[in-house]
Amino acid sequence: MTSNSTRKNIVSRAKRVVIKLGSYVLTTPSFKLDRKVFSDVIKSIAEARKKNIESVLVSSGAIASALGTLGLNERPKLLSQEQAAAAIGQISLMGLYSRLLGKFNINAAQILLTHSDLRNRQRFLNARHTLNSVLEYGAVPIINENDTTVVEEIRFGDNDYLSSLVTNLVQADLLIILTDIDGFYDKDPRKYDDAKFISLIEDIDSSIEKLALGTKSKIARGGMATKIKAAITAAHFGVPTIIANGKTKGNLSKILQGDDIGTLILPKQNKLTSRKHWIAFTLKPQGRITVDNGAKTAMLEKAKSLLPSGISAVAGDFDPGEPVSCCDEDGVEFARGLSAYSAEDIEKIKGANTSEIKKVLGYDRHPEIINRDNMVILRKP
Repeated sequence: MTSNSTRKNIVSRAKRVVIKLGSYVLTTPSFKLDRKVFSDVIKSIAEARKKNIESVLVSSGAIASALGTLGLNERPKLLSQEQAAAAIGQISLMGLYSRLLGKFNINAAQILLTHSDLRNRQRFLNARHTLNSVLEYGAVPIINENDTTVVEEIRFGDNDYLSSLVTNLVQADLLIILTDIDGFYDKDPRKYDDAKFISLIEDIDSSIEKLALGTKSKIARGGMATKIKAAITAAHFGVPTIIANGKTKGNLSKILQGDDIGTLILPKQNKLTSRKHWIAFTLKPQGRITVDNGAKTAMLEKAKSLLPSGISAVAGDFDPGEPVSCCDEDGVEFARGLSAYSAEDIEKIKGANTSEIKKVLGYDRHPEIINRDNMVILRKP
């Protein structure tokens, strides 16, 4: 199948799309909201609705918008100042979205999230139900990190990552990341005239990841590296990603028509369930368990649970039910899961047989440290 036919097939099946808009896309060089870009995006969303395509926006721009209002020329360095700028800029950002969507008789719905809203499974599901209801009402959800109250411990890090988690949250069919370059290149096209554009990536391997270098920016956190990371996360949920230039008028409409715009990144064929995707990519590991080669082989090749006998070391301070990384003896993470025991208890029973758990701890909550149903394999040799 050719790249163009692949795109048309993917877009024709997409009924719910997550669209991520970066700060540079939405603002002018003088840090004002770029109304031409906003108008073009909203028009494209309205046109897509006629084809029964629902749009969910993950929008940056609150802090960037405030910079122009406050007369600043770079993102504030102090957290309190950044939070204040977010509070000021969010008003202008949502006001513009609301006015432009209103021209098409579409309501805007503001959704502000922190990582703690998604790492708790019940709150994750509550957020999903809310977003589904918003879409049922015919409104367009506009999602952003709650920069006004967020602290480092509960920060997503960047809206590229947030957009990839939202694909699972809303069970989307396609992720579109709009940025200020045409897509993925083998090197930075702004620095190298011979940079080669890559229109189709079938699988993101280590060579692609090495090419995706980060960026230093006055207003943005991410770069191509975070976009590739987002594409990897979405791919594991079976969602394809298109990275394209959001500054070029009409690009979003063309993408939603299946035109050859930007870089298409194909999803994994064996996608994770929503819950396992949540374990692997939404949760942040609170510790690390090192396993021996025998346990690694059993987990990778025989789909076995992790038993205490296969553990050689444990690091971190975590409680039962919290997420942990599983690493081999070289320190390479190959799986993640929810631990049935605390780090303190695992330290006591590591290397022991299952039958010895009760003798050592005085209780045996589970025979496994990580049950297979609570484990996700991230990579295989």
